[in-house]
Amino acid sequence: MNIENQVLGLIKLSDYIKEYLSKDQEDDNGADNEFRSLLKRSEIENPWFTIDNQKFALQEWANLLTRENINNWIRNYSVSKISKKVGLILAGNIPLVGFHDVVSVVLSGHIPLIKLSSKDRLMVPFLLKKWNEFSGDAVQFEWVERLENFDAVIATGSNNTARYLEYYFKNHLSIIRKNRTSAAVLKGDETPEELQLLAEDIFRYFGLGCRNVTRIFIPEDFVIDRLFESFTGFQDIINHHKYANNYDYNRAVYLLNRDLFWDNNFVMLKEDDKLFSPLSVINFSRYSSLDEVKSFIAENKEDIQCIVAKEELGLDSIPFGEAQHPSLDTYADNVDTMRFLELV
Repeated sequence: MNIENQVLGLIKLSDYIKEYLSKDQEDDNGADNEFRSLLKRSEIENPWFTIDNQKFALQEWANLLTRENINNWIRNYSVSKISKKVGLILAGNIPLVGFHDVVSVVLSGHIPLIKLSSKDRLMVPFLLKKWNEFSGDAVQFEWVERLENFDAVIATGSNNTARYLEYYFKNHLSIIRKNRTSAAVLKGDETPEELQLLAEDIFRYFGLGCRNVTRIFIPEDFVIDRLFESFTGFQDIINHHKYANNYDYNRAVYLLNRDLFWDNNFVMLKEDDKLFSPLSVINFSRYSSLDEVKSFIAENKEDIQCIVAKEELGLDSIPFGEAQHPSLDTYADNVDTMRFLELV
């Protein structure tokens, strides 16, 4: 009965989010003022969490949390008959990035002990409180500053932090996540519309997510200007002060070092073999054979979250524009969280 109430609560939460987003207009007093105030406070606390990006994340969750989606997801897993406590150290690089772990732990029959990221400390508690209300108090959870008395842990951090986490939790059942990023492979005959969708994969959330593309593979004869043309829809990104600071800094470094780079006044393209690129910069490289690309992907698979490309290239990829639309059974670091929770 508990899980039925929890699922029903998620469906009601989806409806609640959709209703708020549909009513939240400047001239409409019908919107939930508590919800609106929360978004504004989140943006003040963390300027990367713009109202637009928070609403985008909320809309994604509202779209995911349908009865069909939830049932198709959880039917593949067993619910624990004995509730265990699972520690969660949440990330905060993009809005609600840790909410999937919370939902996974609850629907697996366990109790999450949640250590929030200081960068995203308002929205997750708000949605969790609403979920519990809509479920008839069927959602158990605890907020913690320090993890103690837990049976397993799921933690997300930088590569440096992950080393400490791996040591600290070495005697516990755990998933320790590190830095990841995503790449795109162009065939060369992409339409302007496809390249515009690629821009969404690059710039959504300012490029701060593990599913954001930071490296592009292009054919040897590909014209760079085609990329800049497809990026124009995101040119207002430079008006965000924190993004602009990164852009100005990286541009100054490249100029001082006399590095070769392409610039359109809000993003730079740099010919570089590195998978990770600085914020406001996209690394690219030219390839003559797809085998070169496949070798790179294989060598760097531990650092790659997803590949964006045309299906006909034969890569394990997702279509352009889909990087920021993961499904419920899309897992961070490609580790099946729900299957892990069956072991707890």
